[in-house]
Amino acid sequence: MKPANILFLHQNFPGQYRDLAPALAARGHKVRSLSIRRNAPLDGVASEVYAPTRGTTRQAHPWAQDFETKILRGEACAQAIARMAQGGFVPDIVCANPGWGEAMFVKDVLPDARLHLYLEFFYPTRGGDTGFDPEFAPDSVPARAHARSKRAAQLLSLDAMDSAVSPMRWQRDTFPAVYRDRIATCFDGVDTGIVRPDPAAVLEHEGRTFRAGQPIVTFVSRNLEPYRGYHVFMRALPKLLAEVPDAQVLIVGGDGVSYGAAPRDGVSFRKRFYDEVADRIDQARVHFLGTVPYPTFLKVLQVSAAHAYLTYPFVLSWSMIEAMAAGCLVVGSRTGPVEEVIRDGENGRLVDFFDADELAGTLAKALRDPAGQRSLRERARATAIADYDLAACLARQIELVEG
Repeated sequence: MKPANILFLHQNFPGQYRDLAPALAARGHKVRSLSIRRNAPLDGVASEVYAPTRGTTRQAHPWAQDFETKILRGEACAQAIARMAQGGFVPDIVCANPGWGEAMFVKDVLPDARLHLYLEFFYPTRGGDTGFDPEFAPDSVPARAHARSKRAAQLLSLDAMDSAVSPMRWQRDTFPAVYRDRIATCFDGVDTGIVRPDPAAVLEHEGRTFRAGQPIVTFVSRNLEPYRGYHVFMRALPKLLAEVPDAQVLIVGGDGVSYGAAPRDGVSFRKRFYDEVADRIDQARVHFLGTVPYPTFLKVLQVSAAHAYLTYPFVLSWSMIEAMAAGCLVVGSRTGPVEEVIRDGENGRLVDFFDADELAGTLAKALRDPAGQRSLRERARATAIADYDLAACLARQIELVEG
């Protein structure tokens, strides 16, 4: 297509657009980003920030506060886009993640622009994260009503969109059927040339050396929290460490909360569930790395003999695909987003999300028989290359934006 003006809306740009935005700029398009905070620049992408005119009304109903926050962001983005247009940059295409309300009023400012959305999740009242985990998110009428109320801003953006992309079929299918004919499916992409096995990999941490080939179990999450099964993983450790006396455990993730409610007592989930099992494990074999630079994260995957990935029925983490690309044996939860990628006994293993004993036993079996897992690891990487490689995914994303 001829060069176009393309605007990316994302409160924490680049987010999912880290590869797409500069790739479009390299193809001759004029590309700008609009976010609520300014992050590291990308080649060819001019960045601007927006600021809501005021804060959310704290006296309002909590569910209404969520909607008002998104209204304020949508308003601020509309004002910023109008200023861009007055300054000479009139977007032909707007790519936006509608999760924060930023895309709600794009069509009111730019009625002739094409609105192309990135759709992650539609907050199902049944069959998703709501009511899935009775320990932290029990099913109830208020919980379902809250999930439904969170759809309001998304629906306004969906009603206005011209086209959209969702990274996984499972995620696309959380959206109402009436919109799905406008939603393509394409994963963000993993650079399988960089994320690859390394049989000579070595990781140094606090005076300890971990090497590929050792009985090492890994667990990775942006933050260590129930949505990603951290509580179940920790409850699996007593049995796992007892069954494999030389096993080591590497845990990557922060103490915050990315999804769901924060702990009411102020004690981090990391500490709470570690304390729950601390007197039943060899603490010297459990290593918390915190948040780490990307090269360190890759080393963690490359030394892994078995990688645990658990998630509520929710957005799939990039890290699971990266683990497969690195040739990990992934032991994943039998939940919708994971089952779309991992086929039990073919390219990984699946266990019940809540069954800590099954998780421990499956991990232990993998550590005791590394040679027996080789074909699973090879097929895991083959799956990542065939279906989720960055080059192919990026080409498809460009086609969807330019189409």
